[in-house]
Amino acid sequence: MIRKEKFITFGVIFAILLIWYGVTERKLVSSAMVPSPKSVVSVFFSILHDNYKGISLWRHLSVSLGRLIGAFFLAVFFAVPLGLASGYNTKIRAAFEPIVEFYRPLPPLAYYTLIVLWMGIENSSKIMLLFLAAFAPIYVACVSAMRMVKIDYVNSALTLGASPLQVFFYVSLPACLPGIFTGVRTAIGVAYTTLVAAEMVAAVSGIGWLVLDASRYLRSDIIFMGILIMGLTGITLDQMIRLLESKIVFWKGKE
Repeated sequence: MIRKEKFITFGVIFAILLIWYGVTERKLVSSAMVPSPKSVVSVFFSILHDNYKGISLWRHLSVSLGRLIGAFFLAVFFAVPLGLASGYNTKIRAAFEPIVEFYRPLPPLAYYTLIVLWMGIENSSKIMLLFLAAFAPIYVACVSAMRMVKIDYVNSALTLGASPLQVFFYVSLPACLPGIFTGVRTAIGVAYTTLVAAEMVAAVSGIGWLVLDASRYLRSDIIFMGILIMGLTGITLDQMIRLLESKIVFWKGKE
């Protein structure tokens, strides 16, 4: 079954590439709008060798990933314990949930201007923006996961003499892990999207800035290259989290 699903996945990807090649090869659309796969690959190696605006492609990518990963780990560090505590204690939830629910639906760029005014245009403002973007989905997932822990499991552990601390670490936390990882996977995608938007507004480096700068000169080949790099990087990050989840939550789907 898994092999069939992988075959379908690669088949769809191959079909998309084939259509892309056919459309550009027959010049059905202007190359300024949709560049050919050959030109995208060519400009990738060109920038890889000659840099872009004096900055290497790897530097652009590493700057973006540095901002993303730093903010992401900060969000996990603060959102997971606070979310679990809010799911367990209604008073804690009453204190923090209104704040999270207020800013969570707001477009990140709506309050990014304020963050820039307060913290400047350096990395600190971008990391703060990404932290806020990643914090909300993780917090919400943790609250939901904690509230869905079956009370029968908790009561059984208490009946057997477990302390509240033991109940948390050996019953509640393992039961919450699948939900936590769902929130973490959602958060990394939201944060990456926000990162690109932030770099398009106030930055002089990063993969998002590279795409925006190329758009000023109608370099669709560079734009497509940047988008492909973003997509592949996002898939890689998600796969790394899924791999970590499979190692930690090894019982998921095996009940």
